[in-house]
Amino acid sequence: MKTARALLAVLAVSAATLLSASCTNEKPAPQNTPSAALDPRVEEILASLTLEQKIGQLSLRDWGTYETEAAIAAAYVDVKAGRIGGFLNVSFNKLQPNAFSDLQTAAVQESASGIPLLFGQDVIHGYKTIFPIPLGQAASWNPEVVEAGARVAAKEASSAGINWTFAPMIDISRDPRWGRIAETLGEDPHLTSVLGVAMTKGFQTDDPSRPDALAASAKHFAGYGAAEGGRDYNAANIPENLLRDIYLPPFKANVDAGLLTIMSSYNTLNGVPATANQFLLKDILRKEWAFDGFVVSDWNAVLEMIPHGAASDDKHAAQLALDGGVDYEMHTATYQQQLPALVAEGKITEAQIDQAVRHMLKVKLALGLFDNRVAEQKIQPAFLTEEYLDTARAAARESFVLLKNSAATLPLKKQQKIGLVGPLADVPHEQLGTWIYDGDKKDSRSLLPALTEYLGGSENIVFAPTLKNSRDLSSAAFATTLKQIADVDVILYMVGEESILSGEGHSRGDISLPGAQRQLLDALATTGKPIVMVIMAGRPIALEGAENIVDALMMAWHPGTMAGPALVDVLFGDYAPKGRLPLTWPKASGQIPIYYNHLATGRPATDDNYTKIQDIEQGVFQHVPGNSSNLLDYGHLPQFPFGYGLTYGKVNYSDLQISHSQLKRGGNLDISAKVSNAGDYDIEEVVQLYIRDKVATVARPVRELKDFKRVQLAPGESKTVSFSLQASQLAFHNAQMQYLAEPGEFDVWIAPNAEAGLKESFTLTD
Repeated sequence: MKTARALLAVLAVSAATLLSASCTNEKPAPQNTPSAALDPRVEEILASLTLEQKIGQLSLRDWGTYETEAAIAAAYVDVKAGRIGGFLNVSFNKLQPNAFSDLQTAAVQESASGIPLLFGQDVIHGYKTIFPIPLGQAASWNPEVVEAGARVAAKEASSAGINWTFAPMIDISRDPRWGRIAETLGEDPHLTSVLGVAMTKGFQTDDPSRPDALAASAKHFAGYGAAEGGRDYNAANIPENLLRDIYLPPFKANVDAGLLTIMSSYNTLNGVPATANQFLLKDILRKEWAFDGFVVSDWNAVLEMIPHGAASDDKHAAQLALDGGVDYEMHTATYQQQLPALVAEGKITEAQIDQAVRHMLKVKLALGLFDNRVAEQKIQPAFLTEEYLDTARAAARESFVLLKNSAATLPLKKQQKIGLVGPLADVPHEQLGTWIYDGDKKDSRSLLPALTEYLGGSENIVFAPTLKNSRDLSSAAFATTLKQIADVDVILYMVGEESILSGEGHSRGDISLPGAQRQLLDALATTGKPIVMVIMAGRPIALEGAENIVDALMMAWHPGTMAGPALVDVLFGDYAPKGRLPLTWPKASGQIPIYYNHLATGRPATDDNYTKIQDIEQGVFQHVPGNSSNLLDYGHLPQFPFGYGLTYGKVNYSDLQISHSQLKRGGNLDISAKVSNAGDYDIEEVVQLYIRDKVATVARPVRELKDFKRVQLAPGESKTVSFSLQASQLAFHNAQMQYLAEPGEFDVWIAPNAEAGLKESFTLTD
């Protein structure tokens, strides 16, 4: 049998190919499949299995549901009989202190098949060392940061016995009401593709058979981020060309990068549950993309096809899921209970089961589980090391997005007396964010102690949380707080959402600051003191005019274990802010959905073609206020555009150059601009390349991100930043689902965000 290292050599593709991967209708080249390396061993194992053992390989159980000694004993009976292929959520408890090794020993040494178990866990943004939420990591626009975070998570989790994670989450979402937007990498397919591939590489490495690697599972396939109204588990209706151009490219890029597993989605897509969607799981994933890993259902999703109205009962659900392309059933037992009868009745064939088992075995072989048969538990040395904490601190620093900085309020100065106010001023648990099964607040380094340490004591800090939590509606402590901070030089106001207010099942209809946080800001403003407002949240927050009150505004997301030290690093200028928004920040919930790569409409909005609601004269003719694609109360522009973020000082863009005005198919266009640091701090600018196809058979977005580069600049330094735009990057899916670039005129920008930049034009010719 060839080694897993040889397998990964077969799977690997060049970085340039990964970043330009598109969701085409063409079948990928054969190197995207591990069949040649693993098929002989897979067939040997498959031939030795009974039907019951085959079905067992397709059964994934939740260890968290085994809560009694009797239940645990029954689980071991099933493992030894070959009726279970793996577990999720295995943990160490009094009943099973050595669960990983004991279960693996039972599977390998005490079962007839001897096939190792998979141990899955939601290692989303860290295991013990918690990194910023994925949306925060996406704000770094730095694949190296994302890969490093996944690498630390894989090392920690694998040291406990875990060998598979349910990440990266690469759903595209345009709706910050959706609780799970916190787990995404933003709204853009190119940025999500680049960062998603980096996360997969961090988990799996170039050799997933390494003992410190995890199999990645890209989720949720597909369209989950388009759930109606931002309500979790809801329906998604996406035209096929939009699906292929926006929602599928991150999955295609990860498949091309050697992704081992994919998780299907909870939602229906155009009326068909993703759990049984043959168009997604067979036509696209298997036939077009030649994916050869396995597909796992989401938790309980097979049975949830019954309330979806797609399945009549358990047996029907099992048949639909296997027919649809789901190999591995998570949590529920419909495969184990119903597949034997379905085979006997001729509704499912054993050949179908064999194919699903092949996918399972290939992943287990690629992970080296047959060579490393019993998981060794080596827990203590592998958690929360100084190296891991430093990596998490650096990731948090790069995730912070500076949104406003009037009169150089930031960075703060050591000699200033600081009023530290707000319900998120010292929150070891809340700073960790959503999906932290194994993170612990006792390991968190929060802001108050970090600030105290940095300033050499608490003499220049007045700590006044004022509100008990982010949802506290009471103003009872306002007056006391105002007295406490009467002699401070600057107010550091820490606001946002507790971690429980985002994540799965935690959607919001109103994304403004919860509780009395906005009212507290009004009270603080009466002091006349400078206010620095820092938001910690799992989504953009509707500011409701807060941006006009505060002197400086920074988005910190939920930054993880090292939130406190990282905030101090940036707030005091030891590091300049680097983050850029990975999504469009709306003014209010009523402006959602809002995203940068929208269509123009027949009456495009500008600042001049409508009248704001308060300025409309009473009794005027219907059309006097203007007719354009606007909202009378919010206009057409977001609060902050995609890609936006400030640093300390000013960055200037100039001298846009384009190599030629015509681009031929198969060719490339060189575009460059000079970027200058006019400030006093070392900075890192994220330079962005956008295009617009001005006339096409299917209307194209007003801008599309095609590339970005990070450039480091010393004070007063200028650099020329160059991009090579390939003609293939102009392609899209037309009404016939052909993937092509159409000749015509294009605009191109080198820009600091999606609403600004230097513009040139060129023509694509045959």
